[in-house]
Amino acid sequence: MSGIRAFAGTGVEGEAGTPGGPGSVVAALVAGVLGFFVITVDVSGVNVALPAVGRELGGSLAGLQWVADAYTLMFAALMLSAGALSDAVGARRAYGWGLAGFTLASLACGVAPTLGALTAARVVQGSAAAVMVPASLALIRQAFPDPGARARGVALWTLGGAVAIAAGPVLGGLLTTTWTWRAVFALNAPVGVATWLILLRTAPSPRYRAAFDLPGQATAVLALAGLTFAVIEGGHRGPTGTVLVAAGVAVVSAAGFAAVEARRRAPMLPLGLFRLRGVAVPVVAGFATNAAFYGGVFVLSLFFQQQRGQSALSAGLMFVPMAAATAMLNYLSPRTVSRFGPRAVIMVGLLIVAAGSGALCAVGVLAAVALAAGALLPRR
Repeated sequence: MSGIRAFAGTGVEGEAGTPGGPGSVVAALVAGVLGFFVITVDVSGVNVALPAVGRELGGSLAGLQWVADAYTLMFAALMLSAGALSDAVGARRAYGWGLAGFTLASLACGVAPTLGALTAARVVQGSAAAVMVPASLALIRQAFPDPGARARGVALWTLGGAVAIAAGPVLGGLLTTTWTWRAVFALNAPVGVATWLILLRTAPSPRYRAAFDLPGQATAVLALAGLTFAVIEGGHRGPTGTVLVAAGVAVVSAAGFAAVEARRRAPMLPLGLFRLRGVAVPVVAGFATNAAFYGGVFVLSLFFQQQRGQSALSAGLMFVPMAAATAMLNYLSPRTVSRFGPRAVIMVGLLIVAAGSGALCAVGVLAAVALAAGALLPRR
């Protein structure tokens, strides 16, 4: 809960802090949006570049899955503890640390000589990105003490992510086709440096007392790592002894995580939240839609290039209609929810995602480009 308090609540050692002058406020917003933009672009852009990665560095489909999932594994596993870190050291400092780590890891990805080295650098990238997200939200909360202004700032932050989803596949395809897949990572360096310089103009951040849930964090990482290994390697090798051990580690660690969180006074993830329908339903819906979306980008990027023979740029352009719809609907969503209520919007959205996933099953190697791109529209 520390990360949530860093965004919307009060602290023990001080309130939101002084937002600073107009320049500082703008700098905080721009730095937060830029950071969220670049880490989101990295997810979707890298997926389009994976076939080129495989051709240069070798490796199986499982190896390419690790390149994609090593990032998201650490990003998901460390997110909640990263909120506590942002509280403890201050949002600006935590964001700076995360930004520096992300930029350096991106450079390491760009010069990686082997698939293993690339995967290791992606682990560092994902860890740094996990630090950046809650810290960027805390920066916006600090810059905009007024709730109305803060809501608009968060809306711009969210819009930056939506634009990144749209730009990622196209940018990744363009850089891979005209230069090399390594440029997809190299692009993060100048953006990271620019964001760092902007961050220096923001007001200092207050610190708060934060309890780090080390047992919860350790069991969460083990559970997610074991599950990821079992899914990726199990699909490649079948139910081997190593895969079964990884699955066992995932189950035991997940049970340990639940036991730890149920007993701690300040748990990293209060399990009681999931008994609230207002929390459980959005979490399940968000999991379903994001799994369908990001899993689809990975699979379809390979399908368009390896099965249909399209270039990386052409494959990236296939996602433009879907990405444009994503950006537009993200903008219209608050008004739609206000008019029809969240329950109706979530139900209709999930039905549309299901229909779009079913439509993609009919897209074959010889399907027209317009049909293949159009089938992606309901997916987000």
